[in-house]
Amino acid sequence: MNLLFVLVQVAAIPTSPLEMVIHGTGATKVVLGILVVLSLVSWAIMFRKWREFRAIGRESDAFMQNFERASSFAAAVDAVRDMQGVPHARLIRRANDFLREVAPALAATPGRVAKFSGSQVEALRLLLDAETNAAQERLSRYVPSLGTIGSVSPLIGLLGTVLGVIEAFIGIASQGSGNIGAVAPGVAEALIATAAALAVAIPAVFAYNNFASKLNRIDSELEGFGSELIALLVREGRI
Repeated sequence: MNLLFVLVQVAAIPTSPLEMVIHGTGATKVVLGILVVLSLVSWAIMFRKWREFRAIGRESDAFMQNFERASSFAAAVDAVRDMQGVPHARLIRRANDFLREVAPALAATPGRVAKFSGSQVEALRLLLDAETNAAQERLSRYVPSLGTIGSVSPLIGLLGTVLGVIEAFIGIASQGSGNIGAVAPGVAEALIATAAALAVAIPAVFAYNNFASKLNRIDSELEGFGSELIALLVREGRI
């Protein structure tokens, strides 16, 4: 009888992580379920932003090639007419709208073109800065969520670890001994929750840092491009 009881106990001991999850406690399953959802969300965001940044990088390279070949501001506007998704194109269109809607402070004469005053140039600079910030907001959408998932997942895993340790102590108390058979299931659940949390957090943090670096680079490029637009207008004598 005792031998049969021992054999039943040995057969009930999980032999793989999947079996540990299947035979785990409800609290551990809830923790792992939350981590699975967070992992799916983070990978969906990573895939979406990766495609978005790749497309923007490719289109921005083509845009800058067209812009460098443009001999005037009007030619630059024509060169980017079909490029709707490039942040640089949005800047040049906003600048073109500003030049069409605002009357120059100095009227044109036979010897010069109409010129904008210093305050109008400052207004143009503020408009370009606002468009740069708007582009930054559009591109950074969902990126902070990766940072949140990367920081929250280890805490959720810690919760699963604590629950697993509690389960281990309950096993010790119920069996009246501290042998490995009483402690191992709870400890194993705790380790699985910790591993799952790290598997969610590490890719999310890596992707967040990568995307944040790309956003900073794009922001710097847009600020420099705004200065190039104003310099182009200066060369044309419109400022």
